[in-house]
Amino acid sequence: MKLQYKKPAVKWTEALPMGNSKLGAMVFGGVAEEHLQLNEETLWSGYPRDWNNPEAKHYLSEIRHQVNEENFEEADHIAKKMMGPYTQSYLPLGDLYFHFEHGEIANDYRRSLDLTEGISYIEYKIGEARFSREMFISYPDQIAVIHMKTSHPGLLNVHAHLKSQLRYRTDLEENKIVMFGQAPEHVDPNYYKTENPIIYGNDDQAKAMTFEGRLGIEHESGSFTINHDGIHLKGATSATFFFSAATSFNEDNLSEKKDPSQKTKSYLKNAMEYSYEELRQRHINDYRSLFDRVELKIGEEKAPKDMSTDQRILEYGAEDPGLVELLFQYGRYLMITSSRPGSQPANLQGIWNQTTRPPWSSNYTLNINAEMNYWPAETTNLSECHEPLLSFIARLSENGKLTATEYYGANGWVAHHNTDIWCQTAPAGDYGHGDPVWTQWPMGGAWLAQHLWEHFAFNKDEDFLRKKAYPIMKGAALFCLDWLVKDEDDYLSTNPSTSPEHKFIHNGTKAAVSKSSTMDMAIIWDLFTNCMEAAEVLQIDKAFRDQLTEVKSLLYPMKIGKHGQLQEWYQDFEDEDPYHRHVSHLFGVYPGRQLTASDTPEFFKAAIKSLERRGNGGTGWSLGWKVGLWARFGDGNQALKLIENLLQLVDEENQENYHKGGVYANLFDAHPPFQIDGNFGVTAGIAEMLLQSHEGVLNFLPSLPDTWPDGKVTGLRARGHFEVNMEWHDGTLSNIKLISLSGKECIIHDEFVVKEKESSKPLSLEKVGEGRYKFQTKKGAAYLLSPL
Repeated sequence: MKLQYKKPAVKWTEALPMGNSKLGAMVFGGVAEEHLQLNEETLWSGYPRDWNNPEAKHYLSEIRHQVNEENFEEADHIAKKMMGPYTQSYLPLGDLYFHFEHGEIANDYRRSLDLTEGISYIEYKIGEARFSREMFISYPDQIAVIHMKTSHPGLLNVHAHLKSQLRYRTDLEENKIVMFGQAPEHVDPNYYKTENPIIYGNDDQAKAMTFEGRLGIEHESGSFTINHDGIHLKGATSATFFFSAATSFNEDNLSEKKDPSQKTKSYLKNAMEYSYEELRQRHINDYRSLFDRVELKIGEEKAPKDMSTDQRILEYGAEDPGLVELLFQYGRYLMITSSRPGSQPANLQGIWNQTTRPPWSSNYTLNINAEMNYWPAETTNLSECHEPLLSFIARLSENGKLTATEYYGANGWVAHHNTDIWCQTAPAGDYGHGDPVWTQWPMGGAWLAQHLWEHFAFNKDEDFLRKKAYPIMKGAALFCLDWLVKDEDDYLSTNPSTSPEHKFIHNGTKAAVSKSSTMDMAIIWDLFTNCMEAAEVLQIDKAFRDQLTEVKSLLYPMKIGKHGQLQEWYQDFEDEDPYHRHVSHLFGVYPGRQLTASDTPEFFKAAIKSLERRGNGGTGWSLGWKVGLWARFGDGNQALKLIENLLQLVDEENQENYHKGGVYANLFDAHPPFQIDGNFGVTAGIAEMLLQSHEGVLNFLPSLPDTWPDGKVTGLRARGHFEVNMEWHDGTLSNIKLISLSGKECIIHDEFVVKEKESSKPLSLEKVGEGRYKFQTKKGAAYLLSPL
């Protein structure tokens, strides 16, 4: 369970990510110079502002008219008039450099990232002296810790300094180096070619946030001095550096800044009261309390134990079960290190970003990417890591109420395809520069609401459902009720409507805007279904439940096209790109639950045809989505082919490719460029191959590939608040241990002998459908299931 290499990183995508959700670092592992590229999760450009376009509502009736007349090009043109500004950008904090006087010629070099501890290691020899460095970023102590030592006393001579790509200065305070900085008030997206893309405010009146980083040191032997050039340590045997960071971002009151010094001082002071070993153990205890919940073994490792990870990807890929296990657990590692309670949700790059104009602003892209980030949160037993997104949705919903009113004259709340730390809810496109194929999509809030329901479905916390989730879910449903319009066939449709980022061809011309895209209708079906079930659980809102039931029955229906495929649009248009990365029309299969083999067999079969037509290529995150889809289709061998395609080494760091993704040397997902959603998507997809529960039934090993005949997994979670451990041999389940965490009724797929762990007497099972059996559980009890 480690990433390992025999040389330092040269490119950013070779460096190793560390983090505690708030503070992130990319560790390069140099010999003569160590470089830690730093991020702080709240450091974004911009400030609170009004992003709603007051002219937008005047164009809604006209765009609907043009769609109904099938003047789709004109509808696209009008949609440009409904855009708001672009979102702001996630920014790099700075860089921490360590210059070592021993030079760069070294032997026996090793660097690694141990996923079982969350610690990065660098080791090498200079002559007979061994030098080593360890680094971790502690969640309990909110501090980055870099410990370095040498085997020969007095040979550690190191100079440390801080810098930033943003406006900054450094100063000295109490034997600490302090970096003070100012974020820009505006940053244009990387794809927007403007003359002045990064704009700062006047220093005294700047509206953008400020930031601060502090560096301290403790050392054994030797001497150190500190000046504006940095910290200088000479003749030491070991040393520990401590780095803290914070910004002025104030989530409770966005227009009022906090003083970042209070946090950076307290984090540093408190951490330095512990010994290095104490800090290290506190970090490990906290990290392992999450990471150790799930273990996966699907076969014997094929690669030599000392092979570097990049070479292992190149030579073995998914043929090495150990590399697939590593990829799965790496997704969980990235979740733990980028999304913990009390923080912001993981963005397009998690918390790691090296540039002031990152790809797609490194924002929150709501038409798949932000949601995909959190697909593994519940299934892989990291429910606490879901909390930042759930809290963010609550903030977003407040802003979305005004956008719903001003844009569409609707109740409830709405969000579009992009947002940022300021929770922008208007369509992001700089008032006409953007493309309606991505801007004209008001389904962001409705999709995000699924996460609130899923968190309840997995944990059965009715207090959370009543006080937090349901009011926000209902608000998203209220918007959809007002958004739907009756068409000429008396169906309720969405108009205007797009299938995210994919255009259709009509009369030989490409267009984006039509009505009733399949994804729209699937998301609304999902939202209404979840709201109805939530209201039933809470025994409230019967009239609202009845209204949703009626409206749901009138939603524009899915259709099967001329190729036997599930149509993506309301008409059987030709695709702009038959191999397009987005598979939005398959939402009802995954992550939704509308389309299943048992309930909707014809549409389920048509969805399979759609995915076959899309092919096995795609960007990194698209491959991750397809793993989950093939798992839901019950085809483990095909899901594994997608994992094989993802485990392809990509070298181009910044070159965009919309058809062929993979992974970088550090196992980061390559769109390319880097997007973290593919890492989370494939982890979630592997979990779906092993356990599914979206139909209210626990289905064990629903999509096991032929090449994983023997294996074991522990700690996966299922809806209903169940935890599942499984072993299988020769492709057949040998035993299952099921833990009921809430004492709910359990329905299982296929018949098993079921015994409570402390009892020898089998439970009686009630057959509740074809191949489905039910039994009552006790809270906290474990049950052993064995094949008949």
